[in-house]
Amino acid sequence: MPDNTHFLEANRVHWDELVGIHLGSSGPDGYNVEALKRGARPLHAIEEAELGPVDGLDVLHLQCHFGVDSLILAQRGARITGLDYSPAAVAAARGLAAEIGLDARFVEGNVYDAPSLIDGRFDLVFVTWGTICWLPDLPAWARVVAHFLKPGGRFYFCDAHPAARVFDDSAEAAALPLGTLRVHYPYFHRAEPTANTASVDYADPEAEIRNQRTYEWEHSVSDVVNAVIGAGLRLDWLHEHDEIAWSLLPVLVPGAQGQYRWPDGFTPKLPLSLSLSARKV
Repeated sequence: MPDNTHFLEANRVHWDELVGIHLGSSGPDGYNVEALKRGARPLHAIEEAELGPVDGLDVLHLQCHFGVDSLILAQRGARITGLDYSPAAVAAARGLAAEIGLDARFVEGNVYDAPSLIDGRFDLVFVTWGTICWLPDLPAWARVVAHFLKPGGRFYFCDAHPAARVFDDSAEAAALPLGTLRVHYPYFHRAEPTANTASVDYADPEAEIRNQRTYEWEHSVSDVVNAVIGAGLRLDWLHEHDEIAWSLLPVLVPGAQGQYRWPDGFTPKLPLSLSLSARKV
């Protein structure tokens, strides 16, 4: 496996910087921390429809950023452990948990190192939105998930659909005629990541980002499914959705419940996100 240390470190520095931006972000695409503190912050619509009750469950949230979704689950009665590789994110998550008065544990570390950082097994492993594109090795990630599940435990995953991620998401693409999509990124996985310049933040488009260079890896639908099956998990279902939690592409328009969708009359309406549930047998 190639040495990806440089790429992963550049990404971590980028996410360290975003923590401060995201803590203060509000509006339709923001993290809305004040709503979280009031107990009025929902998950995104797809998770709300699919996840089910978590009261009394031991839940591990991998790649949790600064813990907003983790703390929503804790407010619903889950015993939460969150993991993220950004020390700024983990510090913010711990501070929020203390301020709100929630008993949630947050651990700093790379997801691949999680088995050496976290003890115990969990009823639910939760991974959602903008996660696997930052990972070079999907089978190793799935083995980490399987490691932490109790027998009968469930893995819930939701993210951008790989087919939607191939299209140009740049400012230039926003100026194309409606109905025009331009393929820009690879669909199939490559060992070498794609270098991007992240000059605009999805949660706060007005924010100034200093650490703009990021590196992402693509993973096909079959990569995701085969990684999960290869880790010994039984796939219960896989769903494809024509909506997504953020404005992945410039052509998308706001839809119901804070999601983004294709504009009316736009074809082809390809899937924008996917979700799956799997269990440890």
